[in-house]
Amino acid sequence: MRFSIIAVGKLKERFWTQACGEYLKRLQPYAKTSVVELADVDPARVGGEAAAVEREGAAILKVIPERAYVVLLAIEGTQRSSESLSAHIEDLALSGRSEIVFVIGGSCGVSDVVRGRANETLSFGPITLPHNLARVVLLEQLYRACKISRGEPYHK
Repeated sequence: MRFSIIAVGKLKERFWTQACGEYLKRLQPYAKTSVVELADVDPARVGGEAAAVEREGAAILKVIPERAYVVLLAIEGTQRSSESLSAHIEDLALSGRSEIVFVIGGSCGVSDVVRGRANETLSFGPITLPHNLARVVLLEQLYRACKISRGEPYHK
């Protein structure tokens, strides 16, 4: 299994990078996992939010592997329990989808083209999370899903 996280915006504070680093380290025995950080675009410099979203979207599409299964994190997406996420990832792997890319868009959202490329959307609930926190939660849930899948203790 291979997980990639494409995230618009860089982690600036040390506590975010440390938290992500910890879960990336924990994930390594289970799945090759990488994070691609893309520069966020300042709407004031490119003529507004729509232009920023389009530029960020083009950058996102450039780094998505052609055969990857793409999961867009979006508030209106499907909500899954940890056990359901684990089972879903297992189902994807059994159907030949060994490369899963998770996309965390920028603060203005993602373009329609990125939404169209996504195979599904995933939500962590109706709350709004800072993108840095969403990245930590995603990594933790991927680690938890792997532990659940192997029947190892952690998820209780």
